[in-house]
Amino acid sequence: MLSKNEIKYIQSLGHKKGRDEESAFIAEGTKIITEALNECPQQIIRLFAVISFFDETGITPNGQQYVEVTETELARISHLQTPQQAVAILRQFKPSAISEIGDEWALALDAIRDPGNMGTIIRLADWFGIQYIICSPDCADIYNLKVVQASMGSVLRVKLIEGDLQQLLPQCPAPVVAATLNGIPISNYSFAGKGTLLIGNEARGVADELLKITDAQISIPSFGAAESLNAAVATGIILWEIKRK
Repeated sequence: MLSKNEIKYIQSLGHKKGRDEESAFIAEGTKIITEALNECPQQIIRLFAVISFFDETGITPNGQQYVEVTETELARISHLQTPQQAVAILRQFKPSAISEIGDEWALALDAIRDPGNMGTIIRLADWFGIQYIICSPDCADIYNLKVVQASMGSVLRVKLIEGDLQQLLPQCPAPVVAATLNGIPISNYSFAGKGTLLIGNEARGVADELLKITDAQISIPSFGAAESLNAAVATGIILWEIKRK
């Protein structure tokens, strides 16, 4: 049986302050936790799951790192309306550095604040083989449970770098290309074999001070009456164009 202190600790990781203090985060559900077990088991601090999860994965609960819980206990520690068999506490990943990025395409995000957008963008990066994402400090916390869930496990693979984009963009792979509403149509832009795609805030786009240090501005042509595209949707379209060329 889980103690009150264990339950309180797990619940505290639902808040950024708790995650930062413990350098840990929560993952929920069979898919992402199975991926963590297969790809980075060393990151798992503790895993709480109902017996069906252990039966399906072949893992033996030991009462320490792998803990069997009841459906009722799982509901008490889950941050989801409908608990999904398992909850895991993972260590946060060691921050990456700009110097680690090679001759490839990277993503830079300016104030992407919606957790759903952030998680989807991480998932898109993983799908298109983008290994590094550079985030401004006012982006959604990548270890927010909604981000983790929306990434569908990609947060375990894509490397994140956080910092002042005015300082970091000049160090990123060139050219730095910003997605805007009035740039060169992506079909007319010649994407190089490496570079950095800069995606802006959902409401205001890329900040003016960042546009001044980019090498080009590109846009997705509109054929209807919508004023703009969702940040994650725009990211997916442009990444496809980059990879297609």
